[in-house]
Amino acid sequence: MAYTTINKSTDYFNTKLYTGNGGTQSITGVGFQPDWVWYKNRSATANHGLFDAVRGATKLIQSNSTGAEQTVSGITSFNSDGFGIGADSDGNGNGNNIVAWNWKANGAGSSNTDGAITSTVSANTTSGFSIVKWTANGANGNVVGHGLGATPQIVIYKKLTGTNDWYARINGVIDGSQDYFILNSTNGKANDSSDYPAPTNTLMTSYGYSNGSSMIAYAFAEKTGYSKIGSYTGNGSADGAFVYTGFKPAVIIIKRAGTGNWNIIDNKRLGRNPNNPRLAPNANTAEDSADATTDILSNGFKLKSTSQYVNYSTNSYIYMAFAEAPIVGTNNVPCTAR
Repeated sequence: MAYTTINKSTDYFNTKLYTGNGGTQSITGVGFQPDWVWYKNRSATANHGLFDAVRGATKLIQSNSTGAEQTVSGITSFNSDGFGIGADSDGNGNGNNIVAWNWKANGAGSSNTDGAITSTVSANTTSGFSIVKWTANGANGNVVGHGLGATPQIVIYKKLTGTNDWYARINGVIDGSQDYFILNSTNGKANDSSDYPAPTNTLMTSYGYSNGSSMIAYAFAEKTGYSKIGSYTGNGSADGAFVYTGFKPAVIIIKRAGTGNWNIIDNKRLGRNPNNPRLAPNANTAEDSADATTDILSNGFKLKSTSQYVNYSTNSYIYMAFAEAPIVGTNNVPCTAR
């Protein structure tokens, strides 16, 4: 068995809750300098906001929108224990409850020439997460380096200019094939084009966007004891499917293979098993617990809802989970017999 070298999950992923003040403020308590911050107003109808250290502070893209990258007073800096935020109503509405999910990569990134197209990559090989930025050249078969040193199971990518969907490319998670979902949509999975090469431990497809298109991607490779990317089959019962992850999840992202909302639940927002409130990456709605009732357990999660979004009978679902505390690690290697 391969053991992860991560002993403290919150060095690589952490959820931070804060209250907006309508002006500017410094959010601390993340525990590290985040390289990808994804925030959402929990109290009100508001857009998601995604910012990363490769594109730079103030550069916004929204998971629920096809819109191009914008420059806004959202995340104004990536700090040693959190981030600065400006007077953006979506991420800092006065008196509103906000959640920010934070991932650690490797700073602003560096040049990667592994692929036919040079990319800028901020990769954390320990946690299996990288941020990749490149300029497309219009050729379907070209590839770019992702820097993970392991094959990613999920790559989420977006064209930064013009009006374009988000795509979540799934590498063999459901049925062994290459599939994709649209992050800003309720659409079900579709088969990926054979024009796009499957990812490897160094490369991923650059996609066939027109020459000169600026692209961003977030790539995830599973790490035992820290992250789990997989699928499960719903049973349509309030005593629903149990999904083993090998750790107590800090955050879980779920999507039905068929039509339905995306769902994010985490261990920080108010609620108690099984009424953990959800947010939908494809929607601007406030949080609710109506459709994604889920128990977060010490070694996985259990669905407690009959909703189509998480537990329809015989339906397939993908999920991505990150640990609150890893079960395995370099300090948890089994003892040998004496």
